[in-house]
Amino acid sequence: MIARKHIEEIKELGQFLPVIGILGPRQVGKTTLVKEFSKTIDKTCVYLDLEKPSDFKKLEEAELYFSANPDKCIIIDEIQIKPGLFPIIRAMVDENRIPLRFIILGSASPDIIRDSSESLAGRIGYIALGPFSLSELKDVALEKHHFLGGFPGSILANSDKQSLKWLDNFIKTYIERDLPMLGFSASPLDIRRLWEMLSWQSGNLLNASAIGNSLGFTNHTINKYIDFLEGTFMVNRLPPFFVNAKKRIVKSPKIYISDTGVLHRLMRVNSFDELSGMPVLGASFETYVLQQIMTEKPADIDLYFYRTHAGTEIDIVLTKALKPVTSLEVKYTSTPKVTKGLLNGIEDLGTTNNYIIVPRSEPYPIRDHIQVCGIRQFLENNLHDM
Repeated sequence: MIARKHIEEIKELGQFLPVIGILGPRQVGKTTLVKEFSKTIDKTCVYLDLEKPSDFKKLEEAELYFSANPDKCIIIDEIQIKPGLFPIIRAMVDENRIPLRFIILGSASPDIIRDSSESLAGRIGYIALGPFSLSELKDVALEKHHFLGGFPGSILANSDKQSLKWLDNFIKTYIERDLPMLGFSASPLDIRRLWEMLSWQSGNLLNASAIGNSLGFTNHTINKYIDFLEGTFMVNRLPPFFVNAKKRIVKSPKIYISDTGVLHRLMRVNSFDELSGMPVLGASFETYVLQQIMTEKPADIDLYFYRTHAGTEIDIVLTKALKPVTSLEVKYTSTPKVTKGLLNGIEDLGTTNNYIIVPRSEPYPIRDHIQVCGIRQFLENNLHDM
């Protein structure tokens, strides 16, 4: 069993909040996480899976069921199946406000977040659970994690062949079953085509108009679909950072598939060796680095990119209270060089703590205020000191 860092986060929130919401895509390990957490506390827990008819039936009279278990921690899995529970949970909490009264698990969607936020404002804390991060997989090779991603069913499979089959089935099920259940109205064929097109843009500027022209949809529709995919943790958009009104700044976001295992299966890449010979290797590694930083970063750090029409570019900008603190350039190489675009970007942003992130390297200075650093070393030794 691989220990997940989120258990301590649940404990911390559970000391003062009556409701904790754990959101994330299917098959990411939400149920396993909460069952492991339940073993670490003295409070009695009751687990209900709303996909089981017997558990669903127990909550037909939810108010009576909750009232009969006032001192227990009630864990409700797949709560998106029964959104009418949110106002009942609110009433129960207001009647008996004790810490860790409910833990709700859901395959995240805009509807879950909106309904729970409106009904449980001031009563709930959220934890976003993503795939296994590099820091959680101490004994897994970087290349394996990069290629197969962090979903438990993929990275913990007995062989790479089984991993690829799991990823193919995950994508098929997510497109044909899970996204429609969450309210995504597009046809499965259109969802797959959109997701595949986004995979080839991963790590680059989002060109919604080009995608829309290819799929026969308006720019507005494509952005609406991407909103939904982002709400279900399947893609991430990285916004541009604006630092100088006089400069012509690129305004489009960059798009990333949120798990590189899924990314590579959408691209039909069959091995890391195959990926190593493809032009998309650099964009794939940037996608991987961004996901690891998003998972591990302190809560007060926000992420952007910076690019001007003159060619100045910073792959990832870390900010605190909207002030740039660190600039990152991501390179899949063992012999990185400092580019003019990086130097100009650092000058524009005024960051003095800057890195070129590569797959493997002990930190070393390559220029004043710029270090080369391997991704694992950066996550373990530098990210939390921002």
